[in-house]
Amino acid sequence: MAVRLILQSDWDTALRHNEGQAWISCKTVCPGDQMCANPSIQGELISYGVSGEGVPYVVGSEGFTVEEITKNSIVISHPDKGIRTRFIAPRNIFSDIHNKSIVSLDVSSAGALGVSAGMDGLLRIWQTDSGIVRRELSGHLGDVNCCHFFPSGLVVLSGGSDLQLKIWSVEDGSCPVTLRGHTAGILGVAIVEKGRNIVSCSRDGSARLWDCGNGSCLSVIYKGSSAINACAVGVADDSLNLGVPDIPPSEREIATGDKLLVLACEDGVLIGLGLQSRKEIFRIEHEKAFNCCQMLSKTCIAAGTQDGKIFLVDITDPRDSVKIYHKCNSPVLCLCKHKDGVLVGCGFEV
Repeated sequence: MAVRLILQSDWDTALRHNEGQAWISCKTVCPGDQMCANPSIQGELISYGVSGEGVPYVVGSEGFTVEEITKNSIVISHPDKGIRTRFIAPRNIFSDIHNKSIVSLDVSSAGALGVSAGMDGLLRIWQTDSGIVRRELSGHLGDVNCCHFFPSGLVVLSGGSDLQLKIWSVEDGSCPVTLRGHTAGILGVAIVEKGRNIVSCSRDGSARLWDCGNGSCLSVIYKGSSAINACAVGVADDSLNLGVPDIPPSEREIATGDKLLVLACEDGVLIGLGLQSRKEIFRIEHEKAFNCCQMLSKTCIAAGTQDGKIFLVDITDPRDSVKIYHKCNSPVLCLCKHKDGVLVGCGFEV
């Protein structure tokens, strides 16, 4: 059983005037389909004015306590439930980049540019400080499902439902390379080292290794019967045996020897493969789909599931060193490494 606090999304603006209100909820999540006794408590935060420094005076109802508040954060607790959470207000909100839901987003290594794909069919590059759109990347023949900056920050990789991978120039918006070979929509991409090679995964159940220089598929690394929702590539710890390839790798395959490929599959399987060896290193099974995965370090990966669980896996001992966190029943849709932890993005509550 887990407890979490949920706060009205625009709380920072709602509470900045006298008698402003924002709703707050304390929700108890029980494992699986079990019903929880007293599953939620609903309350309100009420503002009674704002200080000269712009910080509101806020009190809570129904046992909710405001422990700390600043211009851009608030700490709320519910002592009876033993939970305390800090909420951070957004620094900027950009509402004009897309007019429908955003399905994929990345930020350049320097932090100055963002790239995003939306359900409006648009793939756009924009400034992170202002939200001004710098480039609109046109060329996919359907929805764009994933996008990613190369390490240089000057090139973008995208994959779409039109079965195509495209490599774009940030400077002029041109597309010098298009990669074809998947037989169903592309759902995820990962970049190997500086980007001579990339990996893609698809609804067709395959993961492919590509040579960006000549636009060719070097290998079908994995082929299963279920859609692969996401993939991640990272350097593995020296203690992990990644296997030996059955045939020598192509000379076009660069810096794959020490890399682990992780695949998050729709049929509830999380797979780790030696990128160069193509050998399976581990397999973890779950009753619901794995939606996303992320390498957190040389020894640890994170993966999120459709039923709201986060798996942390020690890849040096994947059979016995799996930790599962379950804070809500919402599907976990994305993960992002942040300092010593991971940021988690979830869908709507189910």
